[in-house]
Amino acid sequence: MIVVITGANSSAGRAILESARIEAAPERLIAAVRSREAEEQIRSRFSNLADVIRISYDDSSTLDAAFREASSAIHLAGILVERPDSSYEQANVESTRSVVEAAKRNGLEKLVLVSAIGADENSANRYYRTKGQAEALVRASGVRYTILRVPILLGSGTAGAAALRQHIRAGKARLIDGGRYRQQPLHVNDLARAALIAVTQIAVAENATLQMAGPRSLLERELVECAARSVGRPIRIRGVPKRVLSLALAIRERIAPRGFSRDALEVVAADTDIDPQCAAAKLGIELTSIDDMIRDSLR
Repeated sequence: MIVVITGANSSAGRAILESARIEAAPERLIAAVRSREAEEQIRSRFSNLADVIRISYDDSSTLDAAFREASSAIHLAGILVERPDSSYEQANVESTRSVVEAAKRNGLEKLVLVSAIGADENSANRYYRTKGQAEALVRASGVRYTILRVPILLGSGTAGAAALRQHIRAGKARLIDGGRYRQQPLHVNDLARAALIAVTQIAVAENATLQMAGPRSLLERELVECAARSVGRPIRIRGVPKRVLSLALAIRERIAPRGFSRDALEVVAADTDIDPQCAAAKLGIELTSIDDMIRDSLR
């Protein structure tokens, strides 16, 4: 079996490649990335494990080159914070549309899409709406699929881990509304194992949308405090009122529409509290504890 990973230079993509070293890996992995820098990074770290192909979601021939011999694919592309050169519609929807069309042209057996908890094509929030639109494209493709909806990720290379380390180094954290919203982080390695199982075992979670999360839901301030205690460091937490921040973002968006936005703010400060065992059981994985997630994130 040959599996393509789009967005292979992301923290999730690198975790999938690392996981393939020790799990029952596919016969061949193809890491699809967009930039020369990402291509060089993946080649230097995973040259013995994966072929690397540079693609453009606007150029179907590059996708066909990556997908031509493939059996299945994992699509990881997407953004939470818009950039001057990339909107939600481009990164979340159009990249998925291009991958779906390439999967159909090249007769892929299965497509695994990593999405977000809260995805809803009818949402007023543009991030959730575009994630929902991407899911709808996959469901309507006619290709067998598994959609994995995930929350904040912790573990090596993740943005969540970088934020925790920054708080610990500074000895203080300024959190939205004092961090009084619930998070249920998932270890990036658990996502990697889940994606590999779903993409290589065609019948597992076939045509299913699974809500993945870690085993524990806790306030963000509790997460930061747990991280500080784990390394014996004091931490001072102060709050930034969400209402004030939202107003400031509304003013900034009139001048610079891209960047951290009110949509992203809603996502970051959303409550997550779901039963994680249903998805874990269907995928046959054991979830990493919050203590181990924190330990891996602070290394």
